[in-house]
Amino acid sequence: MQFTIKQIAHLLNGEVKGDESLTINNLAKIEEGKAGDISFLANQKYEQFIYTTNASAVIVGREFEPKKSISATLIVVENPYTSFTLLLEEYQKFLNFSKIGIEQPSYTGEGAELGEGIYLAAFAYVGKNSKIGKNVKIYPQVYIGDNVTVGNNTIIYAGAKVYSNTVIGNNCVLHAGVVIGSDGFGFAPQPDGSYRAIPQLGNVILEDNVSIGANTTIDCATMGSTIIRQGVKIDNLVQIAHNVEVGKNTVIAAQTGVAGSSIIGENCVIAGQVGIVGHISIPNGTKIGAKSGINRTFKKENTSVSGVPAFEINDYLRSTAIFRKLPVLEKQVRELEKRLEELTSEGAFTEV
Repeated sequence: MQFTIKQIAHLLNGEVKGDESLTINNLAKIEEGKAGDISFLANQKYEQFIYTTNASAVIVGREFEPKKSISATLIVVENPYTSFTLLLEEYQKFLNFSKIGIEQPSYTGEGAELGEGIYLAAFAYVGKNSKIGKNVKIYPQVYIGDNVTVGNNTIIYAGAKVYSNTVIGNNCVLHAGVVIGSDGFGFAPQPDGSYRAIPQLGNVILEDNVSIGANTTIDCATMGSTIIRQGVKIDNLVQIAHNVEVGKNTVIAAQTGVAGSSIIGENCVIAGQVGIVGHISIPNGTKIGAKSGINRTFKKENTSVSGVPAFEINDYLRSTAIFRKLPVLEKQVRELEKRLEELTSEGAFTEV
């Protein structure tokens, strides 16, 4: 990457104070910056470093007033943290989408369609009649089954497996080891104590701008579709079972498991190691604390819950405060019981 400060300022809608012709080829922390780097100052705890940094440019907020001389060129923006995030995103796009072409050995099945600007790495497999959009990047050892649709600008990293009939939207990211469309956990108990597998005939749909973390698995539906709506971000090592629906812009952290046919609303935040039982609904805007167990439907939107089983967060916090005091409370109760016995033996109480 090599851009002038002027070009970067134009991208960020910022104002340049200093030499706009300098070239930038790297992003760095403000305390580690060197010539050719660009950094940012969003937290005033780090202000000391702006006076000593060797970075060529620093992104700052409009309210920033220097107390000493600064050697770096400044790019003044409304929100330096947001602007630097945008710059990181553009840099990531530059890295991710620079690859192009079809490496060998790789396999493309009969009737498959590959869009313009595709990267198909060595040892990747694309099944029959699958349709791969423009600028899609498919890394080594990716398996894409038959009749799969992949939208434009999607990235599928090494070792991901996409089963047949899956639909993936535009601008999605599937990290290494992801499995999309594996069988749901459906088994019918038999009179002799054995289990008979229930055929899983549905598929998985990932809408646009979905990100799936490494080694996460999303099962196909028994019938119909398991659906991950637009803008959902799922962390590593998450299990999404058959016929689950996750509402748009919901985020799910690592090691969470969602059982079959549950519906998660929009804009929910689910922390790590949460367990969600099947056939329930979670309303829009729900926030679920780490290690919580969700065993029922919540009806009120925009609430926070935690615990096993989970309940409203303020009640949970009060309960945990009491729980921590249980040893002391137990000691007090035993002392009161002992004192009561002593008073009774001393005849302090008379029967009525």
